[in-house]
Amino acid sequence: MVLIKEYRICMPLTVEEYKVGQLYMIARHSLEQSGDGEGVEIIENNECEDPVHGKGQYTEKKIHLSSRLPYYLQAICPRVFYITEKSWNYYPYTTTEYTCSFVPKLSINIQTRYEDNHGISENCLNLKEEQLKDRNVDHVDIAFDDLSNEKHYKREEDPKFFKSLKTNRGPLIEGWRETDKPIMCSYKLVHASFEVWGFQTRVEDFIQRAIRDILLLGHRQAFTWIDEWIDMTIDDVREYEKQKHEETNEKLKRGGHVLATSPSVDKSFAAEIPTIENNV
Repeated sequence: MVLIKEYRICMPLTVEEYKVGQLYMIARHSLEQSGDGEGVEIIENNECEDPVHGKGQYTEKKIHLSSRLPYYLQAICPRVFYITEKSWNYYPYTTTEYTCSFVPKLSINIQTRYEDNHGISENCLNLKEEQLKDRNVDHVDIAFDDLSNEKHYKREEDPKFFKSLKTNRGPLIEGWRETDKPIMCSYKLVHASFEVWGFQTRVEDFIQRAIRDILLLGHRQAFTWIDEWIDMTIDDVREYEKQKHEETNEKLKRGGHVLATSPSVDKSFAAEIPTIENNV
């Protein structure tokens, strides 16, 4: 059975503020996490349109990560390994798919909706009754949940100690999700499937833990970097995103990857993840 989890991540922001903060964080985080030929390669970033959700932004990325896989996965994956991420962003709703051509039975789907509340909507993604029964809800606390990898911890990115000079928000104290204003919640429904006998349970569990870790780190950064993006307009952050995408692809080139770049990467970006990411 496909492992289904719904992560609820509260932030001391409004949904409108988070629209800019998320784009800033994803672009900067992708650059920082790329190096030695591994990281996030941006293939496409263009406007799209859906009959239900209206106009949005389509992005396609390759996440190069072979040496970051657990050993039991490295044993069955090629040395040059990447996952393709495709995301359709109709903010405040997004959907993202992850696939791997080498492992066709691996698939991840993430649906996200953002609301101005503290995680109290029981079915904001309009799930069917059978989906609600299978769903496991996980409330992620950006201040008091620990990062699984200590090397990612930085005191200046710890919401328990950070105070914004521009907004006067923070530090976050116990119970902040019930008392702080403004408050918003990112609702993320994650379907992880790896239908390979002998590996399914371990790999699906690994995927969910990896996604949770990235969501926790990304949202901590989005808040603690607030003084750097809070004054940006959507046009400002799109230009910043364009610059960081170019720098990220250049880092991967220097690391030895032949990038499948598209002319669309060089265009000025229109008015989104996560990621992983486009789904942060």
